[in-house]
This record gives sequence, structure tokens and C-alpha cells, in this order.
Amino acid sequence: MSRGERRTEIEGLRGVAAVLVVVYHVWVGRVSGGVDVFFVLSGFFVLGMLVRAAARGDGPALGATWSRLFWRLAPTAGLVLLASTVAAAVLLPASTWARNTRELLASAFFVENWRLATDAVDYYADHGSASVAQHFWSLSIQVQCYLVAPVVVLLVAAWARRRGVDVRRSLLATLVAVGGASFVWSVVSTASDQAVAYFDARTRVWEFAIGGVLALVADRIHLGRAARAVLGVLGLAGLVTCGAVLDVGAGFPGYLALWPVLSAVAIIVAGRAGVADRLLTTRTARYLGEISYPLYLWHWPVLVVALVLTRRADAGAGLGLVVVALSVALAAGTHHLLEEPARRVRVGPVRGPVLVAASLAPALLGLAVWSAAATSADRAPVALGDQRHPGAVALGADQVLADGDDTVPVQPSMSRIRDDWASYRDGCAPVADHPVLEQCVPIPAVGEAARRLVVVGDSHMQQFLPALEPVARERNWEVSTLVRARCPFGTTSETDPADATCVDWNTAAIEHLAADAPDAVVVGGSRDVRAGLTEQTPEGFVEGWRRLGEAGIPVVAVRDNPRFDQAPSECQEKFGRGAAECAVPRGELLAADPPWTSLDVPGNVAFLDLSNEICGPETCPPEIGNVLVYLDDNHLSASYSRTLSSVVGQRVPALLGW
Repeated sequence: MSRGERRTEIEGLRGVAAVLVVVYHVWVGRVSGGVDVFFVLSGFFVLGMLVRAAARGDGPALGATWSRLFWRLAPTAGLVLLASTVAAAVLLPASTWARNTRELLASAFFVENWRLATDAVDYYADHGSASVAQHFWSLSIQVQCYLVAPVVVLLVAAWARRRGVDVRRSLLATLVAVGGASFVWSVVSTASDQAVAYFDARTRVWEFAIGGVLALVADRIHLGRAARAVLGVLGLAGLVTCGAVLDVGAGFPGYLALWPVLSAVAIIVAGRAGVADRLLTTRTARYLGEISYPLYLWHWPVLVVALVLTRRADAGAGLGLVVVALSVALAAGTHHLLEEPARRVRVGPVRGPVLVAASLAPALLGLAVWSAAATSADRAPVALGDQRHPGAVALGADQVLADGDDTVPVQPSMSRIRDDWASYRDGCAPVADHPVLEQCVPIPAVGEAARRLVVVGDSHMQQFLPALEPVARERNWEVSTLVRARCPFGTTSETDPADATCVDWNTAAIEHLAADAPDAVVVGGSRDVRAGLTEQTPEGFVEGWRRLGEAGIPVVAVRDNPRFDQAPSECQEKFGRGAAECAVPRGELLAADPPWTSLDVPGNVAFLDLSNEICGPETCPPEIGNVLVYLDDNHLSASYSRTLSSVVGQRVPALLGW
């Protein structure tokens, strides 16, 4: 095939990849491999163009190159972001606003992948709980590669010319080396933390690099027409079946991503031959390729909004067809009315950045206005003694749960409930004798501390801090933390038995606490409080307490709060305050006797059971005393935790004999 011949089958490949992404998102809920094809094709065209230009001695000129690349992306991205901002503000519940504003902003600056990696988002979770901009993670990686690739090509080409070596071979070797390193990192990172690896740009660079390598060596691959026809069929079949055959929920990207990547490579190498070529060069396939970019960007917010408005966990056949039809219509309109006119505009190193910024400015302005309006609501924490928002105090000494006052706005507001975390990252520093640990001092004493407490465990213990703070400040206790997400205190890993990270952390914590000798340690006393009476106190917990007892350290073990299938605040937002659908029967969650009562517990442990302050006598509701109890499906809100302080202030000193 001559270099100048148009690769129409690649346009069809792009269309198939886009359709697979849409179909799998709408109906299957699994990864299709289509995004990986996009990465390969980007590398094939962009890296191929840059390397060939550098080999000819023609650049790349960074300003002009970036302008051309980003101008092809920005107008459509800006339009979808603006529409998504308006849709989220008008149509989505307030409890989703904080997440949507964060991710829309990250997407507008093309760092959404790092935003999701930081949040450790589960890409396979319910689409109805996702942000309207979550899918911008892949475009963000693409833009980041577009930023870096011209610089790398320019530097390697300059080095090769100074050394008098072949530029093309040097660039090819660089792509192989960088791609190989990225692939190794992808495999290692996916095995250690797949939720982060999925969005890490470094785990995807190898897919771009393979596309670039293929662009440089494709002309040197000589296969007969029959062989190419077979290769094309295998590649197309592999791509279409990837998501159906592989359960990639815990394996992508890693080595499993080789399946869609090599399928795309096979189709590109096959070229214009055989059945695959005839399928990919049909008018429909090529047109889907032309609108693949706006189709990818539109389908996700359409799906998310549709699921929220219909209160459905999945689209099903009927709603799914509506989502797909609307997405295709929006993509076609965007392509013909925006993309094609924009591509006729000539851009340069000065005009290009101005036009790119202008394309994104309306979305950023709309986002700023919405964010300001959404956060202008009450931001102050619930004050102790607030009679309008008593929280746990509303239960009263007789533990009778009074109905909330619907005329009083609930606290925190729905727009910020998801962000109602307890702050603990003050005075943080690595522990000198155990560098794996980080100890923070969120509640310092004034002068010499009367007592020193250390709160140890996972995020549930983090959310206990607001309940402890008032008594600590009143009595001049110093409260420090050894908190690590998903690592409850114990001698075994309760969240992932195959992961030794928590075991290492807690082993170091026990050794450090034994040497530091605080006056008391506060830890979790149970876990996994769910419907079906699944609460347990693991033996690893008890062994950890026993080791602290050997060091003469008293322990306060706090009974865990319930966990739910859905965030109670979202249920209340959906069905209204006081709705029976949102009040889970207490007897389904909490047994009359806590699980530690049947265990041989060491004598240094005292238990703090706040079940009567978190649940009423009959149900565990989402709201008590006009305060939302939970920020998500398993964490107490910091606001509600603070209303527990009067009880904690009485019981903790009594339990410790202080």
C-alpha cells in the first residue's frame, strides 16, 4: 500500500471502537477495549506524523503542532462540557454537585484522569452515581501525551543529529524503550492498585508508543493478501469479543490491554484486504468513525442524566436505545455544525491558543457561576447546642427518635454532604522510628497535654474525631492519628487478605505505640455492619489489642456504624425526608449483643457502643435531629459525629477511669 493512499478502514476501525464503548457503557457495564484502540490510533497518526517530520528535518515546531492538535479537540470538548455543566446543575440532585463540579473543572483542564486516580474511583461502579465528566479521563490522557510527545521527538531528533546517527532509528528506539517501560509499569501498577492504575497516564503511554512504532515500521511489513485478510478478520473478531470474553474489571490496563491493542495492530497491518476491510469501509462504519469523537463525549453525560432522571441502575433495552439515538444525533450535529467548520479555520502558534481558550471559556464561566451558587449555601459546621440541628441529641435520654422538622433545612446541605469529611491532616509527619507511618496531630494540646490519645485505624475512625474533639479541647488532651484508608487496626488485613500493606502499617503502628506509650489508643471494635447481621470483631482486632495490652496501653474500641447498599442521604433526596424506603430496620443491621461479647477480650480494652446514638429503637434513618447521619453509604458525616460529642465526652473518660 502506498503511503499516500487513504486508510479508510482505519476510519471504520475508529467507528467500531466508539460503538463498542457506547454499547458496553449503556448495556453491558464492562470495559470494551475501545478506548485502548483510540490510544493506539492516536499514536499511529500523531507520533507517526511527528517522527516522519523530524526525520525529514522539518521540526516539529512546538507552538504550531500543539495548536493544530488541540484545536481539533477543544471546540467539541468545550461544547460538551458546557452542556454537561448545565445539565448537572439543572437535572441532577444536589448531592452530586460537589463531585460534578470538581470533575468538570478537572476535565476542562484535561487532568480528569489524575482527579479520578486521586479519588481512587471505581470505573465499573453504577453509572447513575458517576459524574457527567468521568469519561474525560481518556481525553485527558490523550492531551497529556500530545503535550509531551512533540517535546520528546524534538529532543531526541536534536540529540541524534548532534551525534550523527539516524534520526528515524533513534526515535524508533526511544518509542520502544518508553513503551516497554510504560508496559512494565502498567502491569506492576495494575497488580498493586488497579483503581489508580486505570487512570494513570503512565500505564497507557505504551499504547500510544505501539501506535507510533507501527506507523514507522508498517511500510516494511510485507504480507500476502491472503495473510492480511486472515489477520484483519482475527483483529476485528478479537476487538469485538474482547469485552465479552475478558472480565477486565480488576485487570485493566496491565497485560490484559494487549488484547484490544494487538487487535487494532492486526487490523492496521492487514490494511485494505479481506472481509474485515469490506466491513470497516462501509459507508456506515466510516461515518461512525467521522463522528466517533463527539459520540464518545456525548454518550456518557446523556447516559448518566438518563439514569438519574429515571431512577434506574441500568438503562435496559428501551432507555438504552433512547440514549444511543440521542447521543448519535448530538454527535452528528456537533460534527457537521462545529467540527467541520472548525477544521477549516487555520490556526498558528499565536492564534491557536487563543481559539482553544475561547472554546473552553464558556464552560469554565458556567462552571464558575454554578460552583459559586452551589457553595454559597451554609458552609459552617453544625454548632454544638444548635436547637434547630441537635443531631444525636434529638434521641434524648429515653432513646425515642423524634420526627425531624421539615421546616428546618437539613444539615449539611445536600450539595456538600459528600464533602463532609473530618479533617485530620494537621501537624502530619513521618514517624521517625517507622517511616512507613504518618502521624498527624489534628487536636493539639495547649502547653503540656493532660493526656495523650492516639486514634488508629481507617476512615471510620477518622470520622470519629469530631465526636472526640470537644472533650479533648475542654480537658487539654492531645489527640493524634495513625489513619490509613481501608486499614482497620489489627494484625491481619481485613479488607484484602492478599495485600500486605495494611499488615505492615499496623505492625509498625503497634511497635511505635509500644515505644511511644500514649495514655490510651482509640480503635475500631467491629466492622462490616450490614443487613443480615454480618457484624464481626475479627481475631486480628483482638490480637492487636492484646499486643497493646502487653505494652500497658489502655484501648477504647468503638463499635462500627452501619453500612448500606445506597447512600442514605441520596435515598432521602430521592424519596423525601421521613420516607419509609430510607429507614432500614435496626434489627436487620445490629444484633442485641455486639460480636466481641463472645470473644476472649484482653482486660485492657473498654468498648464504646454508640448504636443508640446512631440508630433509633426501630430503624437506622438517614437523618436525625435535622442532621444527615451519613456522608455516603458507610461513613458518618462529620457534622453528625460532632453531635455525638456530649455522649463521647461522658463515656470515654469513664471507660478509661479518668
